[in-house]
Amino acid sequence: MCRQIAVLIIATLVLAACSSAPQRKAESGSVAPAVGTGGYLAGDGPGAGKDVNLDAIPDAVPRNEPLHRYANRPYIALGKTYTPLTGIGNFKQRGTASWYGKKFHGQRTSSGEVYDMYAMSAAHPTLPIPSYVRVTNLANQKSVIVRVNDRGPFLHERAIDVSYTAAHKLGIIANGSGEVEVESLAAGGPVQSRPLENSAPVAMAAVPAALPISETSVYLQLGAFRSQQGAESFMERMRSELGDLGKQFKLSAKDGLVRVHIGPYGSQSEARASAENMRRTLGFKPMLNLP
Repeated sequence: MCRQIAVLIIATLVLAACSSAPQRKAESGSVAPAVGTGGYLAGDGPGAGKDVNLDAIPDAVPRNEPLHRYANRPYIALGKTYTPLTGIGNFKQRGTASWYGKKFHGQRTSSGEVYDMYAMSAAHPTLPIPSYVRVTNLANQKSVIVRVNDRGPFLHERAIDVSYTAAHKLGIIANGSGEVEVESLAAGGPVQSRPLENSAPVAMAAVPAALPISETSVYLQLGAFRSQQGAESFMERMRSELGDLGKQFKLSAKDGLVRVHIGPYGSQSEARASAENMRRTLGFKPMLNLP
């Protein structure tokens, strides 16, 4: 009888120990939240053992930067085609923001820069790279300014992925996501122009070469835009890609469009030859523009 009692006591102690171990492990913070339970995905999350005062990290400061040469081209992710915007405009969007941390820390972003989870940065499917946005948490009205230098998110119809620090400041670390408003910013403040969707180049018909013109007025047209901001951004991109050709870039407003021109050329034949050379560099052929 005593032996049976002893066996029962030992079995009870073993079961108690087994049932309490997982609880202590969870309370210690060593168990990452599972997918769909809030927080972060397994393998991701806050950095380990790095003493950083996240509240002291300043917001990104908008400044004029040329668009990345490759990160703004159309691309396909998870079977869906995305066409990045080609200029800074009055962009506003409401949707869900998520965040990413140590799983991607130190890896290359779409811009080629190294992702720093402690920097004020973000990933967006279509906003220009680089560009700046204000992200506001609609639940608590906390807001941050981040620099877009990466592509994503592509799952669950989310609007933007912010860095770990930005998520901390917005107050969405615990839940893993939050409803936000995303607003584009330019150097000096919010953009005062039409939406980015109206800033795409507009195809223009070439003027017949047989028209009598002054040879000193021959220009090539690189693009036409509905907003001044879009045209200026595109012109800076063209200046960066083409370098010094000994020609001038200029903007010309007519019929509600702002055109980006390069020239002048001494003759139509010189302009056409230059257009052919540019096609190999830019991937499209500029059009002859005549007065």
